[in-house]
Amino acid sequence: MMRVMGLDIGDKRIGLAVSDELGFTAQGLETYNRTSLDKDIPKLLELFRSWSVQRIVVGLPRNMNGTYGPQTEKVKEFVHQLIQDSELVVTYWDERLTTAAAKRVLIEGNVSRNKRKKSIDRLAAVLILQGYLDNQQYGHTSF
Repeated sequence: MMRVMGLDIGDKRIGLAVSDELGFTAQGLETYNRTSLDKDIPKLLELFRSWSVQRIVVGLPRNMNGTYGPQTEKVKEFVHQLIQDSELVVTYWDERLTTAAAKRVLIEGNVSRNKRKKSIDRLAAVLILQGYLDNQQYGHTSF
């Protein structure tokens, strides 16, 4: 069975999550602090190799009305650079409200503001990946 990795790509950080080997659950890995394409891409490709990832699920930012904004193009361009020399399969996943949901979970868990900042992107990646995994398991239609 292949593992799937979820990514919540931002301008400064990338939240990372990985599935279990059976593809049922998502676990948070880390929040990667971006530096430059020359460093970010090799780091991510190494993570994909070390976890035997064959598919990545990337949170795609959408406006609340469903339209795409400028951040969507930034994410797509980064992903294009990331996979251009690999055999990775990419699935984009609607990430609307995942950061808000992650923040709410952390606040309800009484996580300090400083710790929330360090883990919110990772938790958003978990929510993105778990949404995808649930969709695959229960056969719902993706967007």
